[in-house]
Amino acid sequence: MSDASEWIAGAGVDWDAQAPGFDDEPDHGLRAPETRAAWAARLRGWLPDQPSDVLDLGCGTGSLALLAAEQGHRVTGVDASPAMVERARAKLAGQDARVLRGDAAIPPVVAEGYDVILVRHVLWTLPRPAEVLRHWRTLLRPGGRFVLVEGVWGSLSPVGMPVDQVTALLAPLAGRIRVEPLSGDPVLWGKSVTDERYAVVAET
Repeated sequence: MSDASEWIAGAGVDWDAQAPGFDDEPDHGLRAPETRAAWAARLRGWLPDQPSDVLDLGCGTGSLALLAAEQGHRVTGVDASPAMVERARAKLAGQDARVLRGDAAIPPVVAEGYDVILVRHVLWTLPRPAEVLRHWRTLLRPGGRFVLVEGVWGSLSPVGMPVDQVTALLAPLAGRIRVEPLSGDPVLWGKSVTDERYAVVAET
């Protein structure tokens, strides 16, 4: 699993089968101290300074959710895979966090219950992303924000979402949109990358 295009194929992936080895990728498990510190620093810049309610959709094994919880936020993770949910719950044990099984597109949570929606490498896999983002907007409190980490991976058959597409989809939903390129920071990925990777922080 050296490239996102190799391990992500939307609904066709058996995520329960992927779960045991998912954290072996440097940017999934965040096992290397320098990679973990790099993601923690990025999250600190994306999330509010004050303790907030963060909804991590498609949370996988919970690595980013754990970083957010360690920074004092109240975290709800959602993932469709029972095996991912099990690992995320174990990882987040003892934190101010919960992990629910559910569809990231229509998560089993209440409207206007969150200050932040955090999504990494998930939006591009979902059908009708504009509709999904409109629904997610209803889950945010007034003044909430989206933190979307996405990209375009692969060269022969690229997959993903270009940043311009994501910002265009967010424009009707957010008042201020900031793009942070991530490709140039190899520590985040455990290697140098040449494809398009970025974060979009959109404040509503």
